[in-house]
Amino acid sequence: MRVGFLGAAGEVTGSCFLVEAPGLRFLVDCGLFQGGREAYLRNLRALAFELKTLDFVLLTHAHLDHSGLLPRLAALGYRGPIYATAASVDLLAVMLLDAAHIQEKEAEWENRHRRGVFARRGHERAPLYTVTQAESSLKQLRAQDYDSAFSPHPAVHCTFRDAGHILGSAIIELWVGDERAATKLVFSGDLGQPARPVVRDPTPIRHADVLVVESTYGDRLHRGMQETEDELVSVLGDTLERRRGNVVIPAFSVGRTQEMLFMLTDLVRRGRIRAPAIYVDSPMSLAATEVTLRHVELLDAPTRSLIAWQRAHPEQPPIRFVQSIEESVALNEVRAGAVIISASGMCDAGRIKHHLRHNLPRPECSVVIAGFQAAGTLGRRLVDGARSVKLFSEAVPVRARIHTIGGLSAHADRAALLAWLGGFVEPPARTFVVHGERESARSLARAITERLGWNDVVVPERGMTATIPAPLRPKEMHPLEVRS
Repeated sequence: MRVGFLGAAGEVTGSCFLVEAPGLRFLVDCGLFQGGREAYLRNLRALAFELKTLDFVLLTHAHLDHSGLLPRLAALGYRGPIYATAASVDLLAVMLLDAAHIQEKEAEWENRHRRGVFARRGHERAPLYTVTQAESSLKQLRAQDYDSAFSPHPAVHCTFRDAGHILGSAIIELWVGDERAATKLVFSGDLGQPARPVVRDPTPIRHADVLVVESTYGDRLHRGMQETEDELVSVLGDTLERRRGNVVIPAFSVGRTQEMLFMLTDLVRRGRIRAPAIYVDSPMSLAATEVTLRHVELLDAPTRSLIAWQRAHPEQPPIRFVQSIEESVALNEVRAGAVIISASGMCDAGRIKHHLRHNLPRPECSVVIAGFQAAGTLGRRLVDGARSVKLFSEAVPVRARIHTIGGLSAHADRAALLAWLGGFVEPPARTFVVHGERESARSLARAITERLGWNDVVVPERGMTATIPAPLRPKEMHPLEVRS
């Protein structure tokens, strides 16, 4: 058996792993590369391998760095099933169409203004995929429940476990082999931070022969929730009431937006802040929030309680989901007292760029960075202290205050990752540390070796293929029908 690391190796985007065994080829995740001017070209070249012989695709969750190339995969010839949790399937129906719309609009803008590498070469830029192609790819999705075994191939048995990252996020347990023996692979996907709002905590896993684990925050710790809440309260009070500006929050439409709405509503309920005017400027955020409310059984108990309270107090706080372009443009005239939550979470696409353009030059305003910002993204440049950034080919001065509130992250930090790994009864035969920038991944790999005593812990390079001896687990250790 072989595992190829096609993305999320030494970086946090482009998650894609190719598993091959005799008579078997499948992908785990098929994500977009994000950040930097080269992202489009990287995505254009990402699926340069034989696609028609793939047997199936498994998806850990709906975020675009894990799912965003699925329409391109289908457009290039893949016709097989794509398995994901039922909640992820619902979210993908929203996210992939939105991503396709953005692809079309960005290509149209570059061609109209003759910008970008293709214009310099005298060519037009085509979108990575169209809305029509994204709609077509949705027909290949196959919904699966958590904790329910299924067989996407006669030689493969699979179960999705709750990863606690966003709605529908999954840890993938799978066994490759036959009735005599099998090798158990576990793909962590993105693991959530325990005791965070909205979703449940990550599921412990006890056994694996081969483990592929994320390391987004493998070299650092998050602030505690009390400290995080205190900081957010301070930023809101200082900006909205003392300096009379706006607070702009770049947020992924799925996961982060719902978490921010939970926190703001909870702060109002407990009297920690006055109810601000909250604008959620992302059509996809409304759709994602509606999907979230259709899967209340997957939310944690405090979130279900808060939903009930908010329904009884619909104006506490007043939340307005902005849909039309005209409504979005009108927010530029709001000079004070507003919390504007908008996508994308790394500031590289979508309506957030317009809100930054109008609020970054204003010293009375604040930008709250509440999630990981990949290298090369606009969000990362703001975090790193840029005094000026380019938006729509114009230099925009950064006079607003930039606040990085890491405690709001939906990713597990170093301590939470090591605690989850410590739940294994015995070390996996091989562990691969992925989905982290190089130093973060290496730092976590060292900690796994030194603190947990595991051997054979590898930080793969992108494009690397690892050979796995198979089968590793005898029949009596092949738990197809029982919890591992």
